[in-house]
Amino acid sequence: MTEPTLKRMTETQPTALWNDSADPAELRRAIGWGAVGATCNPVIAVSCVGADWPRWGGRVAEIAAARPTATESEIGWQIVEELSEDAARLLLPAFERHHGVNGRLSMQTDPRLHRDAGALVDQAERFASLAPNVIVKIPATEVGIEAVEEATLRGVSVNVTVSFTAAQAVAAGQAIERGLARREAEGKETATMGPVVTIMVGRLDDWMRDVVGRDRIAIDPGYLEWAGVAAFKRAYAAFGELGLRARLLSAAFRNILHLTEFVGGDVVVSPPFKWQTLINDNNLPLPPRMDAPVAPEILGALLDRIPEFRRAYEPDGLTPAEFDSFGATRKTLRQFLAADADLEALVRDVLVPAP
Repeated sequence: MTEPTLKRMTETQPTALWNDSADPAELRRAIGWGAVGATCNPVIAVSCVGADWPRWGGRVAEIAAARPTATESEIGWQIVEELSEDAARLLLPAFERHHGVNGRLSMQTDPRLHRDAGALVDQAERFASLAPNVIVKIPATEVGIEAVEEATLRGVSVNVTVSFTAAQAVAAGQAIERGLARREAEGKETATMGPVVTIMVGRLDDWMRDVVGRDRIAIDPGYLEWAGVAAFKRAYAAFGELGLRARLLSAAFRNILHLTEFVGGDVVVSPPFKWQTLINDNNLPLPPRMDAPVAPEILGALLDRIPEFRRAYEPDGLTPAEFDSFGATRKTLRQFLAADADLEALVRDVLVPAP
């Protein structure tokens, strides 16, 4: 039998595969293909809970009975923690094998805390205490960048999320670097920390489509499939130039380029399970392409015709004060906040069933 394509990639390239879900059945199969990480956020948690409602609905009832004064939100977030702990256990062998750099389960901080650096850091520390191989997601907002440095100083491995641009990625990588340097100056260990900086490449593509429609920009629609790829490659080059130790992570897949174009780089690719299945079923060739530039005619058109793309592409295209108002940031924060409300609604269906 031919070895799965992704398995071959993980065995021959420095590129790490993480599963973009904490669903245990999916994660077990992905681990068999070489996956050494996974993720959870409010959107994923709602999906996982709904997919195994007999288990998690019963667990909600048990928690509610044990914690009679707990709010719907508190019960929902306990479910998120338990779901994440289950996934983290599956990844422990990889964590030990990779000495902390991989084998991690990403937990998302509560999106309602995105304006409070102290609260983000405190929750990051709590999540990191749940299992030795938890990595904690903190958003690349202006306040979030502040929290990233402090959490890193406290020994939390961070996964910077709600990030779409080279500017956000570089600012996050520099914040991690400052936190690592401060920690090392105090004589504390950093070698087994595994920080990553996510660029949600597909969500940048989505935002470019919105901008093109809003501003009535005429451009080949196929070129918009390359916006996230171009920003990721630009950020990767900047990380190398600046000597930043965090790895970049490609997330929010919309097309196959969001994996194939990054193979060969010392990066993480985190496709949803359905994309992994598609790649393996089609025996898709995965030669190294991280250093292959985006075609000049595509990159030139994106830069010349879409000013918003130039802001996303250039490492100095946005200031930290502009991170929060970037369109993709606002859209994603709103979706995460809505998913948090959806999780509360699932709990409410158990506590107060519809008549």
